[in-house]
Amino acid sequence: MTFVFTHDSIGVGEDGPTHQPIEHLMALRAMPGVHVVRPSDANEALQLIGEVISTHSKGPTALILSRQDLPVLRGSDAINSSNGATRGGYVLRDDPSAVFTLVATGSEVGAAVGAADELSAEGIQVRVVALPCWECFEAQPKDYRLSVIRRDIPSLSIEAGATLGWAKYADESLGIDTFGISAPGDFVFEYFNLTPSAVASAVRHRLEHS
Repeated sequence: MTFVFTHDSIGVGEDGPTHQPIEHLMALRAMPGVHVVRPSDANEALQLIGEVISTHSKGPTALILSRQDLPVLRGSDAINSSNGATRGGYVLRDDPSAVFTLVATGSEVGAAVGAADELSAEGIQVRVVALPCWECFEAQPKDYRLSVIRRDIPSLSIEAGATLGWAKYADESLGIDTFGISAPGDFVFEYFNLTPSAVASAVRHRLEHS
């Protein structure tokens, strides 16, 4: 059975904090046997709907979608089912000289890519990992998981929700552990430091103090 959840984050903006699902992603992930799928763009959604949901048809799947328009990310269309979204996590952007890894889900993958672009212009190379389904990722061989979530360089997770649980994938987390605020969606993302520029600033700070 597949459950479709929309309006997945603070992007609902003016609906106010009572309608912004801060804790829902982690609550769903805490349920045994549930596969929580949060794609970052249309390409990931197509891969995950076509493969993950049918593969895990014996148990429930929660498909988490955003209300806001999301751009199609460069590179997501080149990822096939052998090493892409259907494995639960994959490297969307890599560089042999990378000094940092950003890990994100859903709409925040776009923020990670934007931050990586900003930092690259300064000569700081950053890997971007998309992690649309934790449960699928945990089912992968250890060697694959370690190739995606490298532990030899610092890392930061980005998700517009509770940071609980992210410690196993990143050294530090950008998220929301309070209720949201009532304001336009773009302003709310800025308020909670979940914009590309804010993410880039967090990476600089981490590198300067590492």
